[in-house]
Amino acid sequence: MVRPVREDDLGALLTLAGSLEAPLTTLPSHAGNLEARVETSLRSFDPRIRTPGPEYYMFVLEDAAGGRVLGTCALMGRVGGFDPSYTYEVRRERSRHEPLGIRTDHEVLHLRREHKGPSEIGGLALHPDGRARGLGRLLSLSRFLFVHAHPQRFADRVIAELRGRVDAQGRSPFWEAVGRHFFQRDLAEADLLSGLGDKQFIEDLMPRHPIYTCLLPEEARQAIGRVHRETEPARALLDGEGFTELGEVDIFDAGPVLTAATAEIRTIRAARRAPVARLLPDPPQAPPVLLANGALDFRACIAPAPEGGDGVDLWARTARLLGVAEGDEVTTAPLRGERE
Repeated sequence: MVRPVREDDLGALLTLAGSLEAPLTTLPSHAGNLEARVETSLRSFDPRIRTPGPEYYMFVLEDAAGGRVLGTCALMGRVGGFDPSYTYEVRRERSRHEPLGIRTDHEVLHLRREHKGPSEIGGLALHPDGRARGLGRLLSLSRFLFVHAHPQRFADRVIAELRGRVDAQGRSPFWEAVGRHFFQRDLAEADLLSGLGDKQFIEDLMPRHPIYTCLLPEEARQAIGRVHRETEPARALLDGEGFTELGEVDIFDAGPVLTAATAEIRTIRAARRAPVARLLPDPPQAPPVLLANGALDFRACIAPAPEGGDGVDLWARTARLLGVAEGDEVTTAPLRGERE
């Protein structure tokens, strides 16, 4: 079951952070920094919010049988709300000198500031015990059901900044070739400061001129626009949801930025609201689908929910997980697209 994070999840999130093979800046292994993220999320679910802003919605994946937290994911109402968001725009630039017959084609990185940007998905982490069980798909896609239920809280476009190439020690070849020269800090520290909203250091220290990638070491050039090996399944899932490359990369590890029109994301487009017609004592014999209650006290899971003339039928246990009863509405969406 996916639900909003609670204050008492802090210890479980620290355990989850420690279980990951490589450091993840969106899930810091530091109680104070992680507590700040949780507190921001709790404020973000304020029912009075009507427009997208700097809200940070954090969710956890809970084992309904034992209550163990197996994963987490997040949504941002809008990037660049109070502080600008930064990326490198990747451009191809050509130069010519006809008398000598010289023509050059260079890849150039231009710093881009976004002051009123799109919504963003991120922060996905799954415990090794939860992998290869379809739980990563539940974590990722449940966010789109929350957007479907509360569209006023999100922009008309969504981006995803995917994790770039980083080794087990947290070393990024792009960061070592570019960022370290200007920030004189480790990648994890700089990324964490940015994630917590302290972005003035970026404005003060970032190089103000375009960067010609031909001047970078080969390892750094090869990292531009590439994802971490653990992020490859997430990349494939987002491709299936209709996301495409934006032509921008993260300023720290050069991971690619993907984008999609919110209304055209596959799960959002396919989502349907229907009342609960019947509660069944046993699981119905039907293919599993994505299910959510659509409330701010959000709940989502994967379970069978066969449709009938009066709505959908749910196993009584599924209804308890979602906090719904007969007559209440639930949101359903297929787990996969037609081409998956």
